[in-house]
Amino acid sequence: MKERIKEIFDKWIADEGEGFSGVFSVSDDNGVVFEAACGFRNMSEQLPNEVDTAFAIASGTKMFTGLAICKLIDDGKLSIDDKISDLLKCDLGQIDKDVTVFQLLTHTSGVGDYVDEDAEDFDEQMQVLRNKYPAHLWTNLEYYLQMITPLAPKFVAGERYGYSNSGYILLGLIIEAASGQNYHDFVRENIIESCKMVHTGFYRNDSLPTNTAMGYVEDEDDETLRTNVFSVPIMGGSDGGLFTCSADLDNLWRAVFSGKILSKKMTEAFLTNQVWMDEEDGESYGLGVYRFEQDGNMLYYAVGVDAGVDFFTAYLPKQKIVASAFANTDNINTFPLLEGILEM
Repeated sequence: MKERIKEIFDKWIADEGEGFSGVFSVSDDNGVVFEAACGFRNMSEQLPNEVDTAFAIASGTKMFTGLAICKLIDDGKLSIDDKISDLLKCDLGQIDKDVTVFQLLTHTSGVGDYVDEDAEDFDEQMQVLRNKYPAHLWTNLEYYLQMITPLAPKFVAGERYGYSNSGYILLGLIIEAASGQNYHDFVRENIIESCKMVHTGFYRNDSLPTNTAMGYVEDEDDETLRTNVFSVPIMGGSDGGLFTCSADLDNLWRAVFSGKILSKKMTEAFLTNQVWMDEEDGESYGLGVYRFEQDGNMLYYAVGVDAGVDFFTAYLPKQKIVASAFANTDNINTFPLLEGILEM
């Protein structure tokens, strides 16, 4: 298997991964099968990426938020059918008060999205948002409400799947309300520490710990690379911004499937097809995790893309394989590596 995965990686580098800065790792239940580290975690000082370097994973954080909500349901502090208006006492503005925890988890809430990734002018909208709400102020979940509550719903709750960053911010606020803890603390204590993830956390972008990759974006004027410190929230939230590494994600996936985080019933609910994204292509969504089924093989995965970030992590339960890829630039697409493993 190692040689076949190396061929997939080498072909990707040759075809479209030139200049890759990041880590690609594949493991099975016996340990690491293949791993490669390329480029630099700090480009100005030429500090290389290593196989245990931690990277930002953007929306890959949503899987952690989903697990945290499911943990609270397991503990009897929440119900999947609870309404947002019964859980959050803040002014919800135009948010539908009858939206449920289930609808937020499955991206079926229709809540207006402060980052509408379906919009054709997405990049322009993001720049306007950053200008109005500077990155260094995004330190707590309440800050996001001013961007979300004035927005009209995108569609009627429960009508369909529609990816929502706002929905996962609201889930983070629900975690805080139900647990009595800060979102970051709850995830750290109940997911990160319980899974023995030693290089995972919500790190400030202006104060990264050792062996953590800075994210880099291309300057439109002179095509040089600069850090993404002004392009992403200074502190990650419940919709994105966590940092982690390949070994920690291996621990996470195996903890999920061995029942170390959730009860058997809740684990099944987390992994079960709750809503179709594309039924014809076998793509669906659970309670915070993507699902793909083809020819009897099941794949669970999480992805994240942001300024200076490209990421995926996936688990194939039949083969007990974990595959993860991280990049600390946004001019790369690592997803073909996962497609190559699926073909294999």
